[in-house]
Amino acid sequence: MVKAKKFVIAAKFDGLPKVTDFQLVEESTPELKNGDLLCETLFISVDPYMRLFGGSLKEGDTMIGEVVSRVIESKSKKYPVGTTVLAGYGWRTHAVVHEDDKHPLPTAQLRAAPADFPKELSPGLLLGVTGMPGMTAYFGLLDVCQPKSGETVFVNAAAGAVGSLVGQIAKIEGCKVIGCAGTDDKVTWLRDLGFDYVFNYKTKSLGEELKKAAPEGIDCYFDNVGGDFSVSVLNNHMKDHGRVAVCGSISTYNNPEAKGHYFFETIIVKRLKLQGFFGAEYHADWPAATTQVAKWIVEGKVKHKEHVTDGFDQTPQALIGVLTGKNTGKAIVKI
Repeated sequence: MVKAKKFVIAAKFDGLPKVTDFQLVEESTPELKNGDLLCETLFISVDPYMRLFGGSLKEGDTMIGEVVSRVIESKSKKYPVGTTVLAGYGWRTHAVVHEDDKHPLPTAQLRAAPADFPKELSPGLLLGVTGMPGMTAYFGLLDVCQPKSGETVFVNAAAGAVGSLVGQIAKIEGCKVIGCAGTDDKVTWLRDLGFDYVFNYKTKSLGEELKKAAPEGIDCYFDNVGGDFSVSVLNNHMKDHGRVAVCGSISTYNNPEAKGHYFFETIIVKRLKLQGFFGAEYHADWPAATTQVAKWIVEGKVKHKEHVTDGFDQTPQALIGVLTGKNTGKAIVKI
């Protein structure tokens, strides 16, 4: 039994979440029963989807989220003391979980870190470039968009955990890659990653920049933003038979009045393939993809950044930072 902390919902989200929407409470973990393990959290993932799904939680519910943790006490043969595990028990410093507990999200199931995960890499990457965001980028680009060498790929929110890997995988596949981000520092980082053309969408014209970067149009569009931004891309810049991976709609999450509609006439006339998806639906294929991305990192083919917030108490601020574009690369909280 240990004294633990957790964040619960204190008030329903209204637009952008506020620090006061979360309440920090203490609890004592229960005694372990057969099959139980006590986990000490090392890293917590903060992601845009938490605004979308966290909005459905009730007051008093523990805030959702995936974690990397270490087993510090165990009555489970599957997970002995010292095992590094991934789990979906939310914003907690410690948690008791049963070895057979089932989570509604397949990728948040309790599981040990991959045995072949390179020891020189931080386990925090299991929440980022080799975790859910990385797998979302990997399968969203390669399976949904199916880019071919020589094609043009455009990704927005390109300095985020998903977008930055989308662009790098597209380069590995031999594509021309265009990206946009919201600060000049992020634009500079994307150039360092090897993007062919990048721009700051807050200070440059989207239409003018895409006409310069892709005068013949875009073959594959990886969309993290949605809303009017994506309406403009679809209407004015996609090639016939272009493919669109609809990953997120962060421009509308905090704005209940946002329309964010797509122009279906354009989709028909240009015969676009537009597909929404969750990275979680590919969970059966994650192990091989995780091994591949980790191999690319070790080989120097993929670079990454972690936006690390220190301290469990700062977790709400970390999420708000993600939703307002403060992070470059994957945002995690280090406990």
